[in-house]
Amino acid sequence: MLKPYKHFFSEIIQRALTEDLGIGDITSELTIPNSTTSSGKFISKSSGIICGWPVVKEVFRQLNPGIFLDIYLPDGSTVAPGDLLAVISGPVKDLLAGERVALNFLQHLSGIATYTKKLVNQISDYPNTRIVDTRKTIPGLRILQKYAVRTGGGYNHRYNLADAVLIKDNHLAACGGIKPAIEMVRKGIPHTMTIEVEVESEEQVREALEAKADIIMLDNMSPELMRKMVSLINGQACVEASGNITIENIREVAATGVDIISVGHLTHSVEALDISLKLENL
Repeated sequence: MLKPYKHFFSEIIQRALTEDLGIGDITSELTIPNSTTSSGKFISKSSGIICGWPVVKEVFRQLNPGIFLDIYLPDGSTVAPGDLLAVISGPVKDLLAGERVALNFLQHLSGIATYTKKLVNQISDYPNTRIVDTRKTIPGLRILQKYAVRTGGGYNHRYNLADAVLIKDNHLAACGGIKPAIEMVRKGIPHTMTIEVEVESEEQVREALEAKADIIMLDNMSPELMRKMVSLINGQACVEASGNITIENIREVAATGVDIISVGHLTHSVEALDISLKLENL
């Protein structure tokens, strides 16, 4: 999935390496001969879903195209503490130069994939309900974070503001309501683009239905009210639930019959998966 976007994440990695290396790795330059080579093992120290090898490959490719990475457990694999994930080999200076950047990406993306998978498993008996991410991503890392969500079994919401129309509360306040907002939008978009509107009450749901919104987002509603609104919408629009969705309440939300559950926590504050890289055979 990341291959078509390589030019995007190549730039991300280049910036990350520049940030971490500065003018060079002073410690390695002063202590390690240029001729020293080694191999190293990526080891999982916790359980989860691994994600991020295309990024790790690019990190070391930018440092030294001759570095070899042998991946044992590819993206999407379930891992446990002690599992050997991959072996890398090449000049020690280059391996150490890329170690922290590679691990930062690998741990973070694996954390997203792991948490996504946990949520997906929570609602596995609701196969018609999708878990999706949001735009609550770390600036500059969106393409990678959304890839990690897909790796964990989730789906992607819009990538950016140009992808689709999503009329939110501030839009409604600025233009006078759901009906006039949808009417104005429909005049300016191609027929291939969907219109989603965020609602907070039954009155707004009825207005969105009357204006023929394609997707209705139920924002911060109780499960009881969600269930009632799903029944009211009755297939006339796709229904999305959003706001304060957690692993503790996601099954209750899925049980209301919504089509989509969007979860900002997938990307904005997820815990990294613990992974180490240990050099051997110096």
